[in-house]
Amino acid sequence: MTEWILFFLSYNLVIYGGSQKLFKLARIPGWKSIVPIYNIIKHLEIINRPKWWIILVFIPVINLLMIPVIWIEFVKRFNHNSKLDRVLTILTLGLYVYYISYISKKTKYLDDISFSNFEKSVGSLVFAVVIATIVHNYFLQPFVIPTGSLEKTLRVGDFLLVSKFHYGARIPSTVISFPMVHDTIPILKTRSYLKSPQLPYIRIPGFQEIKNNDIVVFNWPADTVRKFFVKEKGVIKPRDKKSNYVKRAIGVPGDSLEIKDGVVYLNGEENKLPERAQPLYKFKINSKGGISSNKLKNLKIDGFIRKFVIRNLSQESFNILNDNILSISNTNENEYLIYTNDEGIPINKVRELSLDIREIIDNEKELSLTFDDANKIRNSNEFDTIFRLVDKLNVNNSIFFPGNRRFNWNNDQLGPIYIPKAGDKIKLNIGNLPIYKKVIKDYENNKIYINDNKIYINDKISNEYIFKQDYYWMMGDNRYNSEDSRVWGFVPFDHVLGKPVFIWMSIDGLFNGLSNWKFRWDRVFTTIGLDGESKSYLPHFLFIIVAWQVFVIIKRSRKKV
Repeated sequence: MTEWILFFLSYNLVIYGGSQKLFKLARIPGWKSIVPIYNIIKHLEIINRPKWWIILVFIPVINLLMIPVIWIEFVKRFNHNSKLDRVLTILTLGLYVYYISYISKKTKYLDDISFSNFEKSVGSLVFAVVIATIVHNYFLQPFVIPTGSLEKTLRVGDFLLVSKFHYGARIPSTVISFPMVHDTIPILKTRSYLKSPQLPYIRIPGFQEIKNNDIVVFNWPADTVRKFFVKEKGVIKPRDKKSNYVKRAIGVPGDSLEIKDGVVYLNGEENKLPERAQPLYKFKINSKGGISSNKLKNLKIDGFIRKFVIRNLSQESFNILNDNILSISNTNENEYLIYTNDEGIPINKVRELSLDIREIIDNEKELSLTFDDANKIRNSNEFDTIFRLVDKLNVNNSIFFPGNRRFNWNNDQLGPIYIPKAGDKIKLNIGNLPIYKKVIKDYENNKIYINDNKIYINDKISNEYIFKQDYYWMMGDNRYNSEDSRVWGFVPFDHVLGKPVFIWMSIDGLFNGLSNWKFRWDRVFTTIGLDGESKSYLPHFLFIIVAWQVFVIIKRSRKKV
């Protein structure tokens, strides 16, 4: 913050040097150009713009749009309005004003200036982008669900509106960034921001705290991914440009959390999920007669994998089927084993391509099911047995949090573990240090190391620690297909982005090609996180639109009469 204050004061001197002479031409005392903030108000007065624009000058990202507009209109007021003048003003970051003040022979103050239709159009566009960016950064931001970590609560292809103001909107830390995009500019596929300079963490106060089992959007703390699903060397990202994740806040600050046989316990009691939550667990089905996909579909079970053998697959046929195939391998000459989702290969494509295809029916199959779906299968008597699969203890690994082989935790067995709360003090020792080391070092910016079996924090021996901020334990409802806190640990509050409140569109097969799109109309215009059965408000919305149009038509017809 000190560096930013010094930068602001230094830049204020630059403003004074470049504009004090021009202030005098505009009949404003030159000394007013050195007074911080007041000099910006005077700039707005000179270009005949409202004083409230100064708010936009100090909003990160928004100011990248507004300051160049002020520069260009300012030099225009002093008789410099050519294309070259505008380009030089932008390229010199406003320092072109020194040329206008001290060198140019045509400099004079114009009491009145006009704007071409093109300039008016550009101005309207810039202002529209400014308003949209303010809404995007501080009120509501759209997201789409790309993976199934919250199936079946949130589905792949759900389009969400996420509230920034429930938990308090963050002021963007990354000062120089392309408006309304996250970390990559579309089409160009290049980074959308500069890593420096960075503002300190600032959050506008919200009106709601994160409660147990709230669905939350946050920046993935462990993110070093430049591009998802592409394996390459990791990158270091600013906090607000880390990848956006959506999970359920199972544990909140101050909770003691434990997972036993896949069941979450908070402070010694079993965690009760909201009515709309539909967590998925691993089950295995056995049947001597084979596990028919049609039988599962008839029971309205989805999300399982199907296997097929195709004997006459050509390159042309593969290109047509590519969107339906999850993986493929060559088993024999002119014979291919393919894996698909539960939809399989559409029958119209089978007929169109004259495929020699058969489905492999296994005698056992692993499925991700809700308890309700598992009971539905059990009660149907279509299969011999169904039982739940649970990961047991005593399997040393470093995959799961805290990434230390002394902790034999996994998806179904974890903890007990305390979730840090701001201001709380814990006892530190060699045994529990792996759990809190990343918090102390990376999230709270301390130097920490062990020497001679003693813990040093900022070069001082420490056997306790006081946390500076709140932390959360985030988990997906699709418990065995979710990379969450069980893998990378706590989520700091400064990484929290917002609260999903609304699904405005939902498309099944969104990432499988346009021909595979299926609109889930029952999910369009549904709320998120409320109690009771999910309900679509699309008919209500359409009724309002139609009623409004009828009102407008009647009003216009009356005016004509």
